[in-house]
Amino acid sequence: MPTKPLERKPDWLKINLKTDENFKEIKSMMRSKTLHTVCEEAKCPNIHECWANRTATFMILGDICTRACRFCAVKTGLPTELDLEEPERVADAALQMGLRHCVVTSVARDDLKDGGAMIFAETIKAIRRKLPLCTVEVLIPDFLGREESLITVLEAKPDILNHNMETVERMSDRVRSKAKYRRSLELLERSKRIAPNIPTKSSVMIGVGEEWDELLQTMDDLRAVNCDIMTIGQYLQPSTIHLAVAKYYTPEQFAILKEEGMKRGFKHVESGPLVRSSYHAHEQVKAASND
Repeated sequence: MPTKPLERKPDWLKINLKTDENFKEIKSMMRSKTLHTVCEEAKCPNIHECWANRTATFMILGDICTRACRFCAVKTGLPTELDLEEPERVADAALQMGLRHCVVTSVARDDLKDGGAMIFAETIKAIRRKLPLCTVEVLIPDFLGREESLITVLEAKPDILNHNMETVERMSDRVRSKAKYRRSLELLERSKRIAPNIPTKSSVMIGVGEEWDELLQTMDDLRAVNCDIMTIGQYLQPSTIHLAVAKYYTPEQFAILKEEGMKRGFKHVESGPLVRSSYHAHEQVKAASND
């Protein structure tokens, strides 16, 4: 996949860096509990805003991913350990932060038989014990299509089950590593079949070479498996060795995509240049409720 030097971003992608006391406190706490956040590892553009508001997305199962997706800044390689005490530390951090909504994601752990599903489930349970009023969203990998791993996570009863499509079908094999477009759709369909009352969510990043009609088709594909929430954000090249940006979409185009998604029946669509899968996640819980 061709790469090129990082280009100057449009004005609407400028970020307000707000390194206040909340930001410093959260960073210090994460270090003291040897926890990882996708905010840092994936170089999320919203880290200063979210940390200043005392929200964060925990990344469990270590910080080394067994996959090497061409858009992602997370380290890749062969993980060396499995930390069975991590769920309790995540719950302790969520309690210390006083979270009302907690998002938990992970690296891909294809080296584990269950893909890390048990650690996901134990993390959900630990948060429930220590913060019974906190809603829990999980952003899971595809577990290589293993239904038993998905069942393990769903039996822990997360409030939202999130799995990202990342891109349109034509671009999927070029952008992602091992993950398959149809397998991702199958995971979301299975989740609804196994646990119909748990809302599902998915995300795409745009600007990697997709066409407009392909984005609309991805919306249709997600609605065909009853996906409840969709988030859409601009792809930003993490470094010169990653996939180059093919196009910067305007805020107006993101607004049109939101309208298209809502017309198709999503309960909530978060669409904007700096939107990431967990951005404003706490605001989506009520919209996704099946009550």
